[in-house]
Amino acid sequence: MHLKRLLPLSLVVAASLAPASVQAARPLNPEDWFRFQALSDLKISPDGAAVAYLVTSYDRESDESRSALWTANWAGDESVQLTRGESVSEPRFSPDGRYLSFLSARPSGDKTQLWVLDRRGGEPRQLTHLTGELTSYEWSPDGQRIVLVMHAGGGSANAKADGKAPQPIVIDALQFKADRDGYLDAASRSHLYLFDVRSGACAALTADSGRRESHPAWSPDGEQIAYVSDPMKGPERTAIDEIDLIAGRAGATPRRLLMSWSPNNQRLAWSPDGARLAFLQGAEAKFNAYIMDSLATVDVKSGEVRALTDRLDRAVFSPAFAADGRSLEFAVEDDGTQYPARVTLAGAPLERLGGPMVVHELAAAAGHTAVLVSTDRSPVEVYALEEGRLRPLSAHNQALFLELQLGAVEDIAFRSRDGTPVHGQLVKPPDYVPGRRYPTILWIHGGPNGQDDHSLELQGYGPPLERQLFATHGYVVLAVNYRGSSGRGAKFARSILADWGHKEVEDLLAGVDYAVGLGLADPARLGVGGWSYGGLLTDYLIASDTRFKAAISGAGSGNQLSTYGTDQYVVEYNAELGPPWRNPALWLKVSYPFFHADRIRTPTLFLGGDRDFNVPVAGGEQMYQALRTLGVPAQLIVYPGEYHVLTRPSFLVDRSRRYLDWMDKHLGGQP
Repeated sequence: MHLKRLLPLSLVVAASLAPASVQAARPLNPEDWFRFQALSDLKISPDGAAVAYLVTSYDRESDESRSALWTANWAGDESVQLTRGESVSEPRFSPDGRYLSFLSARPSGDKTQLWVLDRRGGEPRQLTHLTGELTSYEWSPDGQRIVLVMHAGGGSANAKADGKAPQPIVIDALQFKADRDGYLDAASRSHLYLFDVRSGACAALTADSGRRESHPAWSPDGEQIAYVSDPMKGPERTAIDEIDLIAGRAGATPRRLLMSWSPNNQRLAWSPDGARLAFLQGAEAKFNAYIMDSLATVDVKSGEVRALTDRLDRAVFSPAFAADGRSLEFAVEDDGTQYPARVTLAGAPLERLGGPMVVHELAAAAGHTAVLVSTDRSPVEVYALEEGRLRPLSAHNQALFLELQLGAVEDIAFRSRDGTPVHGQLVKPPDYVPGRRYPTILWIHGGPNGQDDHSLELQGYGPPLERQLFATHGYVVLAVNYRGSSGRGAKFARSILADWGHKEVEDLLAGVDYAVGLGLADPARLGVGGWSYGGLLTDYLIASDTRFKAAISGAGSGNQLSTYGTDQYVVEYNAELGPPWRNPALWLKVSYPFFHADRIRTPTLFLGGDRDFNVPVAGGEQMYQALRTLGVPAQLIVYPGEYHVLTRPSFLVDRSRRYLDWMDKHLGGQP
């Protein structure tokens, strides 16, 4: 076991929650990626005495992102690194709390296997020796069995690590592509297997090659396993979760418990008495891009479903039963925040468990609740949540952020062109001088399902971090939760249904007008940009308005016709827009940035990963080609080997540097 201890956490409370200290003196720089520590995958021990989590770092020498397993005790005076070297994923405590388990391919290039680590000391021990591709797992309550989620065929047909000659990829399902997973052939469909801890024997639990099974959860008595089963049928069965039950023994026959619209992030949780199963519900397929996950429970015997948050009109995530089984705790996404909450099975009103904060994950056991939380000035760290107050259990980014002088983040509210109230945030430079106009960047979040909030996200393409990157280099930054965003209810999110690039553009332009009207934004030095749907909206904006002097479109698309069948969203397209041959006029309407590219005057930087199946880089290539043909200054950056979310550290640094250089070049840099 490798030990690495942090400073006593009582010394870093102010650094993790309070504004930057007087030592702060420099801006956020692209090279800071090599010092960021991104936390995720929070788990709590069965006795509530410790937490485990992953810390992803960005190594300069190897140019790799690596995730290590850490643990911290509940007292808050010890945080220990348990693994080094190859990345790990899917951490779990064993039911008795004695072991921590995780998935890892070690040495590099080997198959992913399940490893266990005795918390009392010693090195990790390989538990499985599988030929399939293991993706997830869950311990049985007695610790004698483990249900595995595995691709028995070795994973997607795209993976050829065994050195054998590639074979044709045979596709037979409607949904046949996914970012990072690649092409979804039969070999890529996950199934459930039972692994015996003592003997090492592994047997198939589910065997229907036409289905994909995932999200297993053991009943408290260890007799049954609930899981999600996707029949991989045609359009009539898409966007539906079938939740089944099966006895925890090989050869058992599953029974359907219920069917429900698929949520964004499913989680199954048994009540302590095994009588009810909690799950998350989505919305019908045409609202797939605007889903707000809601919480419900089902009586395992009768199948009776009880909705618990249907009146909340906000998305919830990370549900966990309380120890007494009478209530569930979870996080709620709400208008720039994500707060912890509790709801009882008896139907009492929802109870907030803390003030304004941004909770990213929640875990509860034995009366203790741990959360991953970030603020405007602190990246994600682990906290104990006690009587509505946060007590830090980690401080991985403390040293770095004590060096930085970040911009102040303020909530804003204004009205769009048609009078709709729109909210967001405004980030000012650290040395902001009242009365001075600043070059201003409208930085747009992706989704559209998502929101700009009061956090600093270090993974993926987190807009809050990019907002501070620009602000600390002299820009005012606008973050607008345009219609289509979450956090403001279903009506607000669904108002752009089959009408992309219209109301969002009006909301975003109204935000720019608001900043100009305040005397903050220099109307002669306006920039715009974003990633994913933020890239799409950038294309929509520069094709609608010529006021912007610089644009950055990351992983975007201006020609939605070309995305049909080439990205992973066929379910959404068919349900919301209808197939192109049925509604060609609508498809042309939502593709206006490409078909009206001759309206664009804004110099634009296009970026993307060449393996992106979420928004394929062809979307940026087409827009780049159009602008170059028209003589509009443009540049295209393609990151080889990268998916929708960049992970190679040198590319993350490169992208941040290009962001700054492009805006400095066209907006004149700092005032």
